Amino acid sequence: MTERARLRSTLGTLATEGVDPAFAELDLLGTDDQVALMAAQGVVAAQAVAAERASIARAVDGIVARLHRGGRLVYIGAGTAGRMGVLDASEIPPTFGTDPSLVTGLIAGGDYALRGAVENAEDEIDAGERAGRELGPDDAIVGISASGRTPYVAGALRAAREQGAFTVSLACNRDAEISVGVDVAIEVVVGPEVVAGSTRLKAGTAQKLVLNTLSTLAMVQSGKVYGNLMVDVQSTNEKLRARAERTVMHATSCTAEDAAAALLAADGSVKLAIVIVETGADARAAREALDAAGGKLRDALAATRTDAHPE
Repeated sequence: MTERARLRSTLGTLATEGVDPAFAELDLLGTDDQVALMAAQGVVAAQAVAAERASIARAVDGIVARLHRGGRLVYIGAGTAGRMGVLDASEIPPTFGTDPSLVTGLIAGGDYALRGAVENAEDEIDAGERAGRELGPDDAIVGISASGRTPYVAGALRAAREQGAFTVSLACNRDAEISVGVDVAIEVVVGPEVVAGSTRLKAGTAQKLVLNTLSTLAMVQSGKVYGNLMVDVQSTNEKLRARAERTVMHATSCTAEDAAAALLAADGSVKLAIVIVETGADARAAREALDAAGGKLRDALAATRTDAHPE
């Protein structure tokens, strides 16, 4: 059997490559019915993610443990899957005020592949292995592949595991090849796509939902959120500066004027401004309290209040 025949046979076993007769007249439907069909399949993607919540929770715990040891979270994939990882990683620094190196995304074929197709990049298992060997025992890696068999991703996960990294596979088929030997396997089975084999659809939606959950909860558990407020957001434009003021007002019930004054004293730091408003501390004392609490706002507020009102 030739390599292409073998691959054709393998693809025939994958749900994501299936041709569902329920979608066979897609091109004959009116626009309203086409939209309804697409929307309904988006719900299927969300349901598939919800069914994997136990595995996703284990992945979150493992990622958080590595981040708390000073490690990184690395996403790696090819094509749509790789773009999903890069997209999620790129949104973390402005949302949570992190260093860009904390959560990163790698895509087969490099940055050019974000906008254009790079032929055969997903088959380059050696490139994946080289990327995986860059990780260490304090790092976590999430390998993303709709089919669950992408050689570039499989190579990266295998090499990262040999380096002692925490390994997570994210596939859209059961018993995926990339799931073998990893610490946590997340398999969100979305079934055949509306357009057969186009895994930028349900599979891509499910991948983004999972990555949203992994990165967001890792940041929540790292003290980047207070309640459900983004207290480490970087205020880099007028909208975000207005949001920062609203966040301080919401957290402290202060006036807009007091929020603006506290943010000015805090050099734009929402966390610092909240400590200033809530405790009456100056910026230096507030920063010392936050540093002592490891950047966790709730702990800093509790400690400052205890110091101010000892029993």
